Amino acid sequence: MEELNYEINTEEIRQTNVEPDVLRMIPYNTGMEPLLLAEYGRNIQNLVDFCVSIPDREERTRCAYAIADIMTILFPNLKKDPNDRKKIWDHINIMSRFELDIDFPMPVIQAEEANPTPEAIPYSNSRDIIFRYYGKHIQDMVRTVADMDDSEERFNLIGVIANHMKKLMLAHNKEGVSDAKVLRDLCFISDGKIDLLPGDIYLYDFQEVQPQVKQKQGKKKNKQNL
Repeated sequence: MEELNYEINTEEIRQTNVEPDVLRMIPYNTGMEPLLLAEYGRNIQNLVDFCVSIPDREERTRCAYAIADIMTILFPNLKKDPNDRKKIWDHINIMSRFELDIDFPMPVIQAEEANPTPEAIPYSNSRDIIFRYYGKHIQDMVRTVADMDDSEERFNLIGVIANHMKKLMLAHNKEGVSDAKVLRDLCFISDGKIDLLPGDIYLYDFQEVQPQVKQKQGKKKNKQNL
């Protein structure tokens, strides 16, 4: 048999008026709307979208029940838990963007439940902190102890707090730290309720510990007697 040689005339193809729909390629998922629940795939999402567009409510309800059965067949693991049937209907309502108006067999999740508004996290006002290097917790502790009745427990707590204040001040600025400065700050934070002098209370002398440097041990050389 003779071999048939086909020559492609590219110039003729370029000059041919071809409709744009003919040249359209298979659409990519990246060009489509994002899936609301990716685990069910594009086909299930398309079925739900079609179900929402059905004008007759009774027919739309039958379609939704058929979709629920299909999802159960495609995902048999949903049959293990009796609560999974509710999960299917919740997911159908989510994929319908909560626009599916049918007679659901059970209460389903609503938009406000699927996307709850988180409660605002209360932040403390930084202006309420008198000395930043002490922090707000120390400030609250000082004011709590200041309102206590005079007792040995109150005096011991003041000592613990004052020593911790001194340590925090040293971490902030190693120069200019003294017991008198700590006690003045303690008096200021407590609105004068804790008024002590350096001789009234003992504060520790904190010293910075230098990290120990490990010395490298030299290799012992075997000396041979000649």
